Amino acid sequence: MTGRPPKGRTWGRRGIAPRIKVPGRSRGRLSVAGLLYYRPGLPGRLGYRLRRHTGRKGGRRSLGETDYIRLLDGAHQLLKAPLIVVWDRLSTHTSKTMKALVAERDWLTVVLLPGYAPELNPVEGLWAHIERSLANLAARALSELETVLRRRLKALQYRHTILGGFLAGTGLALDRPN
Repeated sequence: MTGRPPKGRTWGRRGIAPRIKVPGRSRGRLSVAGLLYYRPGLPGRLGYRLRRHTGRKGGRRSLGETDYIRLLDGAHQLLKAPLIVVWDRLSTHTSKTMKALVAERDWLTVVLLPGYAPELNPVEGLWAHIERSLANLAARALSELETVLRRRLKALQYRHTILGGFLAGTGLALDRPN
């Protein structure tokens, strides 16, 4: 996420478009990784990792393999069960480093989605939901955006029906193992 707010709709006087001034220069960037956990017979759960990038030279501008693997390690410790992770084909998910990190974990199985299939990814529904809730937010500082984003994600962690709806929106279903 950058400092530029997503666009949304608002009410205004006829013929006069409401405008919100936002500083033009970004003072950093937020990266977010989300993980939706589903288990047959149990409510959906949400885990996430947020990282702030301040724009230092030579610094990474996104989440790296270690960030993603820490998220998965945390999910494994929380669930105390093997994980089957369904990933899109983000370059970080398919890198050699990530493949090596996944191979070290016998409790982790990774399945890749087809080339471009956001409609099969429940996390895409999560991001669309979050972006709609942030529409027209004019954060004055990156820390303000970070605080709002953390609050929205934390609130979603307890809304199990919405989390289940993200999976239902894909048309996919969980099957009980035989």
